[in-house]
Amino acid sequence: MSKIIVIGSPGAGKSVFARKLRDLTKFPLYYLDMLWHKPDQTTISQKEFDTRINELCKKDSWILDGNYLRTLAIRLNACDTVFLLDYPLEICLFGAQSRIGKKREDLPWIESEFDETFKQYIIDFPQTQLPQIYELLEKYRQKKNIIVFKSRKEADNYLKRSEPL
Repeated sequence: MSKIIVIGSPGAGKSVFARKLRDLTKFPLYYLDMLWHKPDQTTISQKEFDTRINELCKKDSWILDGNYLRTLAIRLNACDTVFLLDYPLEICLFGAQSRIGKKREDLPWIESEFDETFKQYIIDFPQTQLPQIYELLEKYRQKKNIIVFKSRKEADNYLKRSEPL
């Protein structure tokens, strides 16, 4: 395990899990939200984003935190391990709401409110994004180590059983 992606609904706790994994593995951690978003809440171009992802994928070891379904196949090709946090909607909504007003290392600004469009994206995620993620993962099932957690407790137990590298 040296090239890891962490995916799942916003609010599931991908970044928290990725940080704990970073602490265990000592691999560099890259947040896709930090690559995509600028501090003024605008974004870079898709071309620039893709270039940055492709550059990261060439490195020897890493953890990439974030969904960005459009580029998931690129990351799946490059990784050896996938962690999917497939948690209930209520957990994800609570997780996203609980971080409002808090400074985070995975986002270049502090969210001041629970944006309604973002909230709806989370609500729709199980129907719009998750089936596509599972479909892509199925294509890589034989070649990649794919670990799906259905609860935070499962993820925490996995980390507790894992030895630091």
